[in-house]
Amino acid sequence: MKSRFLISCFFSLACCCCISCQSNTTEETKETVSATWDNYDVGQIDFQVLSPETRGAAIYKTIIPDPDTYITEQARKVLATLYFSPEDSIPGIECIHYKLREYDGVSAKDGAPPAITIEYSTKWIEKSFGEGDTAKVDYETRGVLYHELTHGFQLEPQGIGSYGTNKTFWAMIEGVADAVRLLNGCFTPEDRPKGGHYMDGYRTTGFFLAWLTENKDKDFLRKFNRSTLEVIPWSFEGGIQYALGSDQHVDDLWKEYMKAMGDEI
Repeated sequence: MKSRFLISCFFSLACCCCISCQSNTTEETKETVSATWDNYDVGQIDFQVLSPETRGAAIYKTIIPDPDTYITEQARKVLATLYFSPEDSIPGIECIHYKLREYDGVSAKDGAPPAITIEYSTKWIEKSFGEGDTAKVDYETRGVLYHELTHGFQLEPQGIGSYGTNKTFWAMIEGVADAVRLLNGCFTPEDRPKGGHYMDGYRTTGFFLAWLTENKDKDFLRKFNRSTLEVIPWSFEGGIQYALGSDQHVDDLWKEYMKAMGDEI
């Protein structure tokens, strides 16, 4: 996707407990990665430090001494969360340009296969480091990376415009990215926004999609992602019915989710 995906500081705030993402990854995902995705070529990793003089760059280097391996491992976890196997219709990424740069944002993904670019703010690394909490930096860095890598590897809705012109398209793209982040352990229940609507995107949509995966069908997110190839024009209703059956309706499921979470509608 040529659009630039900016992660807002609002949704990216690290949680207080700051636990390791990898330790929270589901056993099912770990096994899938090991058995199916270990040798999958995610593309060349072109890691660049554009602001080497910054404290954030030094912190990143200390915590992540081998960025190529680190990025590759997280990309394979994203793929295992979005797809059944390497034989699925996966966007062919040949190169992931990953840049550390000093700026006032958090992170952004640009470009489209065969090459994508992800930028990560050294200022955000410094903020995440806080009072010397390396676990917090690792937690946030993994979470942000899961989100941005999802934008590179996920499938896109068809027949409804684009990311910048259609709210359904946007909500699906950002919701799936945060669902992948959550399912790989880089959000906690405290990060879930209360109330809202499944069309709100980011965490509001992402926690809903993850709940459907954990409570309705462990393969829901994979099927929901693949629905973009079959449901044209795409919609949340069509994507959910593709994944869960024609007797399921997004508004009913949202109400069930809200009730399960103890939220008022």
